[in-house]
Amino acid sequence: MLYVIPTPIGNLEDITLRSLRLLKEVELVLAEDTRTSRKLLQHYEIDTPLRSHHAHNEHGTTPALVAELKAGQTMALITDAGTPGISDPGFYLVRACVEAGVKVECLPGATAFVPALVSAGLPCDKFHFEGFLPHKKGRKTRLEFLAQLPFTFVLYESPFRLVKCLQQLAAHCGSERKAAVCRELTKLHEEVARGTLEELIAHFSGEKKVKGEIVLVVDGLR
Repeated sequence: MLYVIPTPIGNLEDITLRSLRLLKEVELVLAEDTRTSRKLLQHYEIDTPLRSHHAHNEHGTTPALVAELKAGQTMALITDAGTPGISDPGFYLVRACVEAGVKVECLPGATAFVPALVSAGLPCDKFHFEGFLPHKKGRKTRLEFLAQLPFTFVLYESPFRLVKCLQQLAAHCGSERKAAVCRELTKLHEEVARGTLEELIAHFSGEKKVKGEIVLVVDGLR
C-alpha cells in the first residue's frame, strides 16, 4: 500500500489528523529531501524511517520500491511541501504502482495553487493549471497558448524571475489583463497582490528582492 500524503506549504498546522496518523503507522516514508521532511516529522514526534526519493533518483529506485510494496510493505510518499505529483516528484512512482497492481491512496491536503486561485478574486469555476513554464525552449509557445485561454490560468514561478515573467505575460496577454501574485502562502509574510499586469510589474519592480514561493493567477481572455 502506498499513501500519497500532502505536507504543509508553510504553516505546520496545515496537515490533517489522518496524515499524521498514517505517517506514524507506515513502515517507511519516502521524502523528496530527508532533511526538510525530518523537521516536519520531529515537530510531530514521528520517528518513522525516512528514505530519499526525488526527481534525480526516482527512475533508479522505483522498481525496488514497487517490489517492496508488492511484498507487503506500507509506505508514505511526501515532498518538501504540498501534494506529491503537483509540480513535484510523485507521478512516476504512482504510475509504476498502478501498473504493478499496488494499491495507491492519495490523501487530500495542502497544495499552493488552490488557495492562490481562490484568494485571487478571479473567476475560478473553470481554470487551467500550467505549473512551471519552460525556461527557454517552448516558453513562447506556451505563453501564446495561455494568452488565448478563455478562463483563469495558474503558474508557478521563481521569485528571481517574477518580474520578467510578468513582463512576458503582459506582452502576450496585454498589460491591462487582471492578475494576482501570491507569495509566502500560509507563512508570516503572506502577500496577495492584485491588479493589472502593468500594475503588478510596477509593484514588484520597486522591491529590492522578491522572496518566497510564487503562484501567479491570471485572468482569461474575456
